[in-house]
Amino acid sequence: MFEYDFMINAFLAGGIVAVVAGSVGFFLVLRGQTFAGHALSHVGFTGATGAVLVGLSPFWGLVAFTALGGVGMGLLGEKISGRDVAIGMVLSVALGLGLLFLHFFTAFATQATALLFGNILGVGPDTLGSLALLGGLSVAVLAMIARPLLFASLNPELAEAKGVPVRALAVAFLVVVAVAVSESAEIVGVLLVFTLMVGPAASAQQITTRVGRGVAVAVLLALVDTWVGLTLAYYTDWPTSFWITALSGAIYLLTLGMRRSINRGGLSHVH
Repeated sequence: MFEYDFMINAFLAGGIVAVVAGSVGFFLVLRGQTFAGHALSHVGFTGATGAVLVGLSPFWGLVAFTALGGVGMGLLGEKISGRDVAIGMVLSVALGLGLLFLHFFTAFATQATALLFGNILGVGPDTLGSLALLGGLSVAVLAMIARPLLFASLNPELAEAKGVPVRALAVAFLVVVAVAVSESAEIVGVLLVFTLMVGPAASAQQITTRVGRGVAVAVLLALVDTWVGLTLAYYTDWPTSFWITALSGAIYLLTLGMRRSINRGGLSHVH
């Protein structure tokens, strides 16, 4: 399998994206903003198709539009009561533009399919370098804001009263999410971004309640999903995105079942 350069590139790209998606996704699930990740993936598709129409790289169009969408969502609504409305407005505008771009995009059906479902086996050295650069920046920014972000996520009213810049943190975090979504879309496509952004993080939060350990577990599970999925895809010739999605779902169901069994066992012991 590793005799082929494209497989080596795929494993490297998958590893980079898994680290970013697992760490960012943990905070995304913790903050209850999984809908934002889903919405940003659709916003990114609009940017990618628009970039292709004007002769630019779809990846950088994806990054630019998701970043702008993240800023817009962060500025329009930080409180839970306003969050879904803000996300819905950004998503609806982006989908409208996406519909327009798709009208002119029919000649690029292959590229459109790759954007929707991902094409990890087509990652070249240039894209690999871009993924590494953006991934490093994303993890670095997340590490810088992690402590106040955790405070603002668990107790936003108290954090604001203590002088924590809650709105600025929300914007910064959603920009980091936007970059993570863009990278994940390169692997599993915009329609399956939930696979790497939410699945491993949700599974990790079933395993442990500690933040540091939870982030580490989320990253590890994202790596397992990606690398095992690539291996299974190579030997079965089934789509990589399918295997990654199937593994992510199976691991989540397994951890959920284990958590419920432990809780039932604890209740039985108490009785």
